[in-house]
Amino acid sequence: MADTLRRLANTSSFSVLQDKLESWHRDYHVISCDQNLNRCCELIELTAKIQGQLFAILNLTAAEGGHYAGVDTLKMRLLPWLGTCFSMARPSVTDDTSLQLIQESAEKDRRIRELSASHDCDMQKMETQLCSTRLQLDSVRAELDDAQKELDETKSKSATTLLATEDEILQMKADLRSAHEEVEIYKRKMDALDDYERQIHLLRDEVSYLNTEKVMLQERLVRSRSPSPMPRLSCSSSPIRSESPTRAQLTNSSRHARLVSRFSDLYAVERLEAQTLLRRYIDDLEMVQKIIFIAVVESFKTAKLAYRQFKLRVRKTLSPSHFGPESLEDAAVDYIVRNLDLYDVQASVNDVINAMNTNPRISFPPEVDFALISSLIRETCRMAFAMQTLDPALDLAFASDGELYSDNKYRRSYDSEFTAPLVMYHVWPALIEGNTSIVKGEAVTRRGAPSSRSRSRSRSASPVRARSLSPTRSLAFKNNRSLSPERLTASRL
Repeated sequence: MADTLRRLANTSSFSVLQDKLESWHRDYHVISCDQNLNRCCELIELTAKIQGQLFAILNLTAAEGGHYAGVDTLKMRLLPWLGTCFSMARPSVTDDTSLQLIQESAEKDRRIRELSASHDCDMQKMETQLCSTRLQLDSVRAELDDAQKELDETKSKSATTLLATEDEILQMKADLRSAHEEVEIYKRKMDALDDYERQIHLLRDEVSYLNTEKVMLQERLVRSRSPSPMPRLSCSSSPIRSESPTRAQLTNSSRHARLVSRFSDLYAVERLEAQTLLRRYIDDLEMVQKIIFIAVVESFKTAKLAYRQFKLRVRKTLSPSHFGPESLEDAAVDYIVRNLDLYDVQASVNDVINAMNTNPRISFPPEVDFALISSLIRETCRMAFAMQTLDPALDLAFASDGELYSDNKYRRSYDSEFTAPLVMYHVWPALIEGNTSIVKGEAVTRRGAPSSRSRSRSRSASPVRARSLSPTRSLAFKNNRSLSPERLTASRL
């Protein structure tokens, strides 16, 4: 019994019943009649459950007291209460009270109807507002659709305009590129014109110098024909024949350092510019590097030939009037050092381009010309011409595809196979002084490169080799043999 009573106390059934009564009292005028009846039935069911538990406790308590314990209490309290609960309840209200109750009920019904009418009116107003809101929403949606259509049309027009603008930009870029190329061509022409003007000015100075020298020689010739004693002439001419080095000999070391530095600058600057320019028309990097290498080699060959021809003309010019202590060879070299601007570099550039056009090792698109790298060829020709005035002269090392790689002359390029012993092709020639390498060149070494012996054997029987005996090269060969300084000096002696 004590456990049952404890469970009943822990469940707080009466507090739950009290909470439900208070909630029903608050919501009685708000909820409907069916809901009020449901809550009343719920309270009756909860009360019946509590009464059932209390009757079970009563039964257990009475059983614990024995047969006669608690009998008086049951007779005095429980039985009379049960009799009054199950007996017929007689009405305890008068007629006036029932009429009042009926009036109150009618008043409540009237209030309920008014509340229902006001609720229906509010619902109609809300439906009207909802309809108007829906109409507004439809209009906003229509406006949004129109705005979306206008946006799509604007996008399509913008895309068309953008495409047209891109085409115009590409056309303008092409025009700008062509304009830059034309400007470069005009600059080259202006440079050539400046060279011509400089050469004309130098030739005029040379003519005036020669005229002055001619007058001096004529005066000396008149003096020599006069009956003056020879010892006086020898005494007067002895100070002129004093031993002194020429200007070329004095500046040989400085010019040597400057030209070696210029050779390195050609590799670092002009070569890269020419390579970038050629890559616009040729995708093969190997062919571009071969073109630049052959251009440098041909420039040296052409410049050396031009130097020998120029020195021959200077010797012929100075030989009738030469009487100084230095040799005719030194006087000619000194004159060339003083007048390097007289070198016709444009003719050498044209010869180099013609030689490259007939070279079978390189190819070039037909719509462009090797004149694109004429600036590199011009600078190389000037440098090679000036190198011939040094003592000893600087030259390029002999190079052929398939030769054995030498660390003394070359360094490998970044894309080479560093274990390959043979040279596939050359990127830049090596500069030598006699048999000593001064500036290393650059070469590409790869496995499978054909050796120089196999290439020479295969080319010796090919008809292309016959083009090496062109009139220009045969003239160069003859000049190499006939214009040697030692032989020329010996012949004149």
